[in-house]
Amino acid sequence: MSDLPALLRDIRACRLCEAQLPLGPNPVLRASASARILVIGQAPGTKVHESGIPWNDASGIRLRSWLEMSRDIFYDESRVAIVPMGFCYPGRGKSGDLPPRPECATTWHQRIWPLLPNIRLTLLIGHYAQLHKLGDRRRKTLTDTVADFRDYAPEYFPLPHPSPRNQLWLKKNPWFDSDVIPALRARVRKALND
Repeated sequence: MSDLPALLRDIRACRLCEAQLPLGPNPVLRASASARILVIGQAPGTKVHESGIPWNDASGIRLRSWLEMSRDIFYDESRVAIVPMGFCYPGRGKSGDLPPRPECATTWHQRIWPLLPNIRLTLLIGHYAQLHKLGDRRRKTLTDTVADFRDYAPEYFPLPHPSPRNQLWLKKNPWFDSDVIPALRARVRKALND
């Protein structure tokens, strides 16, 4: 497990797609071999790029609320690993941020996962994380995948992105707050305390 700090240093020094990044490289992730929860999201936004702190924005506030988790616990690497699909801000598209750069997952993910042996629960936040980890097991839509969250237990828990841009989705799917959030909180407590 001693290879993880060296790997994280290599990732933070990565410049593979530097020419395609509008704000330059600033790989943002956190991990420790003792972490029990793994958060896989999309890619940092501009606020996270600037601060270097994952989920340090409105999306992070909502995510921590969903998890019923304090900032102290969420940012405790010994408990929560945060490894997005893309480590750097990918740039802006027509309707939001561009998809995560594929180089991160193909270059680094398979080297990280074996170094996180204590993960009890992996949160798959958004389409890209669900596609990467669930593959053909995911449903036709993100909504269906999230609605069928029990089918991916105990290893995975699929979630929509907690972005304020998803307010309409949350309004159209009240079952998320009534059914998914209580189950999510119970699974998070179990993963942290088992």
